[in-house]
Amino acid sequence: MSDLIADIETLVRCESPSDDHEAVARSAEAVAGVGRRLLGAEPERLVTDGCTHLRWSFGDGPPRVLLLGHHDTVWPLGSLRTHPFRIEDGILRGPGCFDMKAGVGMALHAAAALPDRTGVTILITGDEEIGSPLSRSLIEETAGSCDAVFVLEASADGGALKTRRKGVSRYWIEVAGRAAHAGLEPEKGVNAGIEVAHQILAVAALADPGRGTTVVPTALSAGTTTNTVPAAATVAVDARVWDTAEQDRVDRAVRSLAPVLAGARIRIGGGINRPPLEAAASAELFALADVLAGKLGFGPLTRAAVGGASDGNFTAGLGIPTLDGLGAVGGGAHADDEHVVVAELPRRTALLTALTETVLANRTSSAPTNAPGESRAGQR
Repeated sequence: MSDLIADIETLVRCESPSDDHEAVARSAEAVAGVGRRLLGAEPERLVTDGCTHLRWSFGDGPPRVLLLGHHDTVWPLGSLRTHPFRIEDGILRGPGCFDMKAGVGMALHAAAALPDRTGVTILITGDEEIGSPLSRSLIEETAGSCDAVFVLEASADGGALKTRRKGVSRYWIEVAGRAAHAGLEPEKGVNAGIEVAHQILAVAALADPGRGTTVVPTALSAGTTTNTVPAAATVAVDARVWDTAEQDRVDRAVRSLAPVLAGARIRIGGGINRPPLEAAASAELFALADVLAGKLGFGPLTRAAVGGASDGNFTAGLGIPTLDGLGAVGGGAHADDEHVVVAELPRRTALLTALTETVLANRTSSAPTNAPGESRAGQR
């Protein structure tokens, strides 16, 4: 385990905020160095609009199993000064350790432990924390022929695997009104602030608590000075849903919004960012993982449905069996108390190796296990 911890330390100490492409490139070189030592192979360096992703592919045929992660973090440069890497009382800390530098190290070590890596691909992207705008097509292309995708995002509370994730849509609503003096002749204006308030109420009403659908107006701006009727306003909207039908309903409703005030105009941008990772996409792989955990002596696994999204949403949206949350056990993602439970690192890594080896061994089936259920084609 000491080698794994040392490699995680190397990755954590190389800071990689998503919006700093030079820092992300340095981090990619750190990840490549760890992978080179463990796997005896150089990765492809895939740079999209300045952002560096890494991919290792083993064997001559199409990939069968994809180990998927990211090496960018939300932490700005200099965070190591206030949140230094350290291990105390069995707890590892440092910026990005839980989300998800530990998971990257685990993926590389798990692959290194395989007796035969033929059919395995490892993809480590550099822009997940900002929604994967530059890596989505790469993820979908790489995963397209796979029987299974294992996502090394951190676990849910208590080590639970993430078997269901909400889909995410993001919109912005831009309102154009007409400026006027707020004291002398406000009636000559068209108040964009009032119009955007109508739109905020309209989108908030699209939420459906019974179905777990949230539609939340977030960042808001309007006006220029305190004595001027606002001529422009904008609001951002974050929508999260458990199933594709609900995601489509919200999308249609947002796009059909119309102005309320005479003379006001609205423009709507954005749309569906990530499809849901529905329970059917993970069911067979979770069952397999639970069996393997028992054989490894780790006890029964638990599962969780979470509101946050990951790159696993993309692969599940393609109908590819996807199991998420296989990375570190700990907590505090994006927060001051971000941490990893050291004792769980070798167990989770061994489980990932066993999962990958089992799927690869089942070469004659179109599904990742022999358990009954839909094939990948049936899930698309």
